[in-house]
Amino acid sequence: MVLVSGSTRDGSTNTALLRTMKACAPQDVTAELYGGLVDLPAFVPGGDEQRDHPAVADLRKQLARADAVVFSTPEYAGTLPGSFKNLLDLTVGTGELNRKPVAWVTVAHPGRGDGAQATLATVLRYVDADVITSACVRLPVSRDSVGPDGMVTDPVVIDGIAAIFRQIHAHLDAQAE
Repeated sequence: MVLVSGSTRDGSTNTALLRTMKACAPQDVTAELYGGLVDLPAFVPGGDEQRDHPAVADLRKQLARADAVVFSTPEYAGTLPGSFKNLLDLTVGTGELNRKPVAWVTVAHPGRGDGAQATLATVLRYVDADVITSACVRLPVSRDSVGPDGMVTDPVVIDGIAAIFRQIHAHLDAQAE
C-alpha cells in the first residue's frame, strides 16, 4: 500500500496522519509513505523528458506495485494543492491508477477541505481508479494532537485508521474472490 500526502509542508497534519497510518498498519500490510512530491517535475502534456525523469519513474513504480493507495491532502484556494495535482496529472494516461483500489482521508475539520476532496474524486474517476467509498473518511486532526515524533496521538483518529484498514482489506478480499 502506498500512502500519498498532498502536502509539501513540514508539520503537515495530512502527512502526520499517513505517517501514523504506516506505523499502525496490520502485520500483513506493507505501507509505504511516498516522499517524492517535491522532486516531481512540472507536468507537460506529451513531455517525453518526464517519462525518463527519476522522480516520475519512482512514483509510477511505487503506484504500479501497490495493492492500494491512500491519499490525504490539504485544500489550497478551494481545491487541490498544485504540486499534488501535478502528481496526479503525471499518472493520467499511464495506467498506474487504472482500476487501482484507492481511498482518501480528509484531516480538515467539518466545513473545510471539501473542495480538495471533490476535485480529488473527479480526478480519480477520470483515471478510472477503483475508489473504495467506505474507506474515504474524514478524520479531523488538530495540530496539538501531533506529537514531537510527527505521529497523531488522538485515539479517535487511531481507531479511524484501523477502520480504514479493515475497509480496504475487505475490498481487496472481495476483489480476490
